[in-house]
Amino acid sequence: MKKNRGRTGRRRRRKHLQSFMDGVNCSHKLEYIKLKKWLKDRGFEDKNLRPAQFWDTGRGLMATKALQAGDLIISLPEKCLLTTGTVLSSCLGEYIMRWKPPVSPLIALCTFLIAEKHAGEKSLWKPYLDVLPKTYTCPVSLEHDVVSLLPEPLRKKAQEQRAMVHELYMSSKAFFSSLQPLFAENTGTIFNYSALEWAWCTVNTRTIYMKHSQRECFSLEPDVYALAPYLDLLNHRPNVQVKAAFNEQTRSYEIWTNSQCKKYEEVFICYGPHDNQRLLLEYGFVATDNPHSSVYVSSDTLLRYFPPLDKQRNAKLSILKDHDFLENLTFGWDGPSWRLLTALKLLCLQADEFTCWRRTLLGDLISARNEQQTLNITAKICHFLIEETQHVLLQISQLKRSKENLKKNLALVEALRLEDLKILQKSAEILCNLNMATT
Repeated sequence: MKKNRGRTGRRRRRKHLQSFMDGVNCSHKLEYIKLKKWLKDRGFEDKNLRPAQFWDTGRGLMATKALQAGDLIISLPEKCLLTTGTVLSSCLGEYIMRWKPPVSPLIALCTFLIAEKHAGEKSLWKPYLDVLPKTYTCPVSLEHDVVSLLPEPLRKKAQEQRAMVHELYMSSKAFFSSLQPLFAENTGTIFNYSALEWAWCTVNTRTIYMKHSQRECFSLEPDVYALAPYLDLLNHRPNVQVKAAFNEQTRSYEIWTNSQCKKYEEVFICYGPHDNQRLLLEYGFVATDNPHSSVYVSSDTLLRYFPPLDKQRNAKLSILKDHDFLENLTFGWDGPSWRLLTALKLLCLQADEFTCWRRTLLGDLISARNEQQTLNITAKICHFLIEETQHVLLQISQLKRSKENLKKNLALVEALRLEDLKILQKSAEILCNLNMATT
């Protein structure tokens, strides 16, 4: 008898451990109870999913039953969606319709989010606003110390993103001022830069694609955003297949799964075939073992191994630029990309081979010497990037010890760099094998 009790105890412990691995149910938390009630009042009932905290992805949605390929995961009624239509039917509507030049659909949504957040208890959208992140980890919100540790091509995009959000803020200040009659406090303190940054990140990271007809009161940018409460708790996984669209018959936004999911497992969707740099830039996270991930080679790194005295150097660069071969040069899980090798083959052309540059861009073999030199330089670039990545990882580990407040954001850059290192090491191995095969 005792033996059995011991086995039951072990089984219970195993079950408890399993439930911890799967995720911790959060549906009893007040914020989720209020959100579910608010959604129910708008016609949404859900038996398939429940909010949970997962050890690897943070908060997400857990399956309450096994899901099969072809099952409907979630169907969110139109009444639950926050769109520019929602904004226009609010007290902001008449101000937007009057304002010239017209504001963009993006600014309309950002303005609504800031105004509703400021309204606090009085906001009809409070149950949704209460579950939105207070802060984001998109590069636009990261400290300079953290951004400087990003790979160069991503660092450049992060700086462009920051400049774009800043420009959005500056160009919207006059419109924000026009809303003064709606507020007791000064609009300058309500619609400040950090409020816009938060709202922009909310829209950028959480909206689903939903096409709306063009309205005259908005600028010509496409109106394709919808915020989807509860549905936006679904996390991304690169290898998951889903079908998502607004159903005109049911007037609901629906997601159907093409994958299986066990009971109590996290339910995933796929945001698209994005590499980790794009995921970090647009959504503020990275995916481990992401099959779409690449390490980008900047044109500066590309030219590091070519003699500046090459008389055709400028002509070669001009050809690469004209044919769009200086961007999107990458190392992936399967080694250097065709684009990277092609750019390097062209740069390796000797004076007597230069007339063959068109054939190079088409992928033709020019000479054994050209092939060998291309492989050698590709391997050098790969090793240079490995050393650079290792150096940055060392910097990150030192900063994590000294800057407690940056720990979370540094861990994010570290995850990106570790994934880069794995890709580069795999590429170095592939190049080594190719070199042995050609010598």
